[in-house]
Amino acid sequence: MKFMKLGSKPDQFQTDGDNIRYVATELATDMVINVGDVKFYLHKFPLLSKSSHLQKLVSDGSDENDEIHIHDIPGGPAAFEICAKFCYGMVVTLNAYNVVAARCAAEYLEMYDTVEKGNLVYKIDVFLTSSIFRSWKDSIIVLQTTKSLLPWSEELKIVSHCLYSIASKASIDSSRVDWSYTYNRKKLPSENGHEPLWNGVKNQLTVPKDWWVEDLCELQIDLYKRVITTIRAKGRVSADVVGESLMAYTVRRLPGFSKGSIQGNDLLKYRHLVDTITSLLPDEKNCVPCSFLLRLLQSSFLLECGETVRRELMQKIAKQLEEATVADLMMRSPTGETTLYNINVVHDLVEQFMMQEHNAQTDCSDEIYTGFSSDSSKSKVARLVDGYLAEAARDPSLPLSEFLGLADMVSSFPRSTHDGVYRAIDMYLKEHSMITKREKKRVCRLMDCRKLSAEACAHAVQNERLPLRVVVQVLFFEQAIAAAAASGGNTPDIPSSVRALLPRGSCTSSKSATTNTDEDWDGDHTSKSNAEKVDLNKVRKMMSKLWSNKDGQGENSSSDTSESPVSTSAEETRSTTPRSRRHSSS
Repeated sequence: MKFMKLGSKPDQFQTDGDNIRYVATELATDMVINVGDVKFYLHKFPLLSKSSHLQKLVSDGSDENDEIHIHDIPGGPAAFEICAKFCYGMVVTLNAYNVVAARCAAEYLEMYDTVEKGNLVYKIDVFLTSSIFRSWKDSIIVLQTTKSLLPWSEELKIVSHCLYSIASKASIDSSRVDWSYTYNRKKLPSENGHEPLWNGVKNQLTVPKDWWVEDLCELQIDLYKRVITTIRAKGRVSADVVGESLMAYTVRRLPGFSKGSIQGNDLLKYRHLVDTITSLLPDEKNCVPCSFLLRLLQSSFLLECGETVRRELMQKIAKQLEEATVADLMMRSPTGETTLYNINVVHDLVEQFMMQEHNAQTDCSDEIYTGFSSDSSKSKVARLVDGYLAEAARDPSLPLSEFLGLADMVSSFPRSTHDGVYRAIDMYLKEHSMITKREKKRVCRLMDCRKLSAEACAHAVQNERLPLRVVVQVLFFEQAIAAAAASGGNTPDIPSSVRALLPRGSCTSSKSATTNTDEDWDGDHTSKSNAEKVDLNKVRKMMSKLWSNKDGQGENSSSDTSESPVSTSAEETRSTTPRSRRHSSS
């Protein structure tokens, strides 16, 4: 830390009680100055010779013994005492912590060179310019002290000089940084002593681009905002580094942020912090991780920030929603809500994502826009929502309408597999066993049985929670794929009893089948009654026979199973894969 010593005489200021300060000399004091609640017993000559303001106060006094009151001096008694010691020529040390108070007090007392050559104002200005503003850490300390000395520090341009000094150093090429800084967030290879040698000589330590981030965390939020704004105005620091600074500051200044909670009672202060950090976020995509934005959004709900802040955060999150994880989205509902998780927020985020995707397609011409990037993003978001619904479905109080509403939003998004959809459906049926058959059907319409993996199919055919029709569809498409591969794409005839359980069109081409339309689920009365008569074990036996052989054996199998499934022998039933008999079908 830089410092400056003024004067050469020993310090003769002494204390008498709590609120009296005096100069211990043989010469009696002839001047009493009240600064706040402290009385200073001093001598006129050394003070009046350097302070134009004190000259005016003394000349305006009607009685020589009257006390002088200067309660509004910036910096209070401590700053005044520094100025008084300078007048006496006593030793006084100025540093980054007290120099601004001394400068403002000297300005108040009008200690200019016009009063006496080499006065205090001049000496402090030289110290600030030649030392303080050239030091990285001293500039930050000085900027912190200006807060309590407004408006003096602002009018004297000390604040602006600090901002310029800090921003200039933060914007410099990191290879030119040769001063000390704080950097504890992560260690570089060179800082761990692992930097490779070149010709046996260790290279100079590499300075990271975000070297300045941690030191700025010491600033109060309003000053921090002004520093970041000044840095960005220079245009030499990337949005990624600015994002690093915003994240480090938020983690340091918002207790509990990393854990998704708020610890502390100063809610107004924390709300202002979240509002400010949000306003400072760069417009560039991916300048901060999506997980950070989602935690910031969660904090905005906990602190009851304004709708404008939440909307701005949601727009930024939607731009990179594909990068989020399921854990990031598991936000607790506000106090008073019946559901455990705030599914409405996820709904709004997906809606914002879809809007931005649509706008991106509209803004691009057909020749330029290929859709590859969009499809990739949609596929990732679809998997994200599937995973979120599987977790949110564990909440027994989650309404079916909210589950279906979010799932429907991404139902048209491209997916390589519907395993995630199946997992979400299975979890919802498990935790909401009291829903009606019709509601089960509505849930199962979300899933395309043709897009289930072998593992998911194996689980689904043994799943007691699924409606019978869904299990039959899974069995059909599982067997159809295997048979098509074995017979070159030819499929045998399907018994009418099984055909009633399959979606329309699936018997002719499994690739063109639409498994989950309302018509498939809500067919005529005959289809329903036929479905209810089918025993699952018999269906599975028939399915196995349908696809077991080709050519002549295939014909025999088809003929055997074209009869009513009720006629299947008990011996055949016992030979099938075990599964609990259903007493009611869907």
